[in-house]
Amino acid sequence: MFDGIFGRGKPRIALLVDGPNILRKSFSIDLVAVKKELMKHGEIRIARIYLNQYASEKLIEAMVNQGFDTITTTGDVDVTMAIEAMEYVLSPSIDTIALMTRDTDYRPVLVKAKAHGKKTIIIATDVAFSAALRNTADKVVIFKAPGNIETIINSE
Repeated sequence: MFDGIFGRGKPRIALLVDGPNILRKSFSIDLVAVKKELMKHGEIRIARIYLNQYASEKLIEAMVNQGFDTITTTGDVDVTMAIEAMEYVLSPSIDTIALMTRDTDYRPVLVKAKAHGKKTIIIATDVAFSAALRNTADKVVIFKAPGNIETIINSE
């Protein structure tokens, strides 16, 4: 955690969102609510959403308007997001890695983050959510429905 001139600060969070996996009409995820919920766990320093080449200009604009840096990939979103997540794992200016996904492919990122002394948070829906992610992250924030959020703490 950050020890500055003014004492101990809030944990600094990097929030990375797996757009194709999370942004589905059937989930009705409110990213403003996600950021608000995550701020209970620290200060969001990085907010990025990863989209594929099929993302519409309207979607990209909407994400920017909600305060997200958008990263559009021509390849697999998972690879780009995992590589950038590792950059934040190695960064001394980030204390917590928060991944918004349901995909078990990100489990190795969580394991490495914890090995480097970072706290980990997974933000997901309860639909087809990976048990491996649920059991690996320090905290799990599950958006079940609008206004219905469950937080699970695996370790402190």
